[in-house]
Amino acid sequence: MLELIKSVGIFDVIDIAIIGFVIYNILLLIKGTRALPMLMGIMLLVLVSFGAKFLGLKTTSWVLNNFTGYLFIIIVVLFQQEIRRALAFIGETKVFGSSAKAKSVILDEIVKAATILANRQIGALIVLQRDTDLVNFLDDTGQPLDCQITREILISIFIPYSPLHDGAVIISNGRIATAGSILPLTRQTDLGKNYGTRHRAAVGVTEETDALAIAVSEEKGSITVAQNGQLSDELDADQLRELLEEIFGKKNQSNGLLAGVKNAK
Repeated sequence: MLELIKSVGIFDVIDIAIIGFVIYNILLLIKGTRALPMLMGIMLLVLVSFGAKFLGLKTTSWVLNNFTGYLFIIIVVLFQQEIRRALAFIGETKVFGSSAKAKSVILDEIVKAATILANRQIGALIVLQRDTDLVNFLDDTGQPLDCQITREILISIFIPYSPLHDGAVIISNGRIATAGSILPLTRQTDLGKNYGTRHRAAVGVTEETDALAIAVSEEKGSITVAQNGQLSDELDADQLRELLEEIFGKKNQSNGLLAGVKNAK
């Protein structure tokens, strides 16, 4: 063991650090997604393949060898979305020092949209994904949009005569993922009679996930934020911006809201 340690040079340490960094970031990218159990399943099959060879199970080895021979193609097919996210992450502008600006612009658009909606007393519910993937809500309800985050689009969605205004907008990976999404309602009985379905849905989704939900009241023209199953007091534009910056603006924080962001309006 001592000889092995002595044989390790500085380039070996750098080599191991690079591989460790890559694996760590891959795990961060697939955390909370359906890719993680699929990856674990593939790894299990590879381990079974080695075990079959060791035990001399020829038929099992033959089947699994054919499977692993096409492993690269299988990974590309199964992990298309995650590969796109990884490539976007590699080329993300924060590598060149401008990601902070892209984040700032996105948060600014959300704050301005919420403020305008509140001033016009137009009800709205905007859910911002964090680490927990909101795939269940994206798959089951809502109209897929996959469009840029701008105040104009957000306001137009919640205009009363819009067919999508009753549901929630879900923001994920730096994009407006869906609109008109139906969210679970909280079962809390002490929330307050002055809070309607929109606020109960905001609390409900934050009870089941780590998402943050911005609710705009059409009755009072107020802005509140739900987080960890709790509603904030009424917030003005500056307070909302400060809260979003605190949660999503940290340089070292990985979250689903801004993952893969390269450009902003």
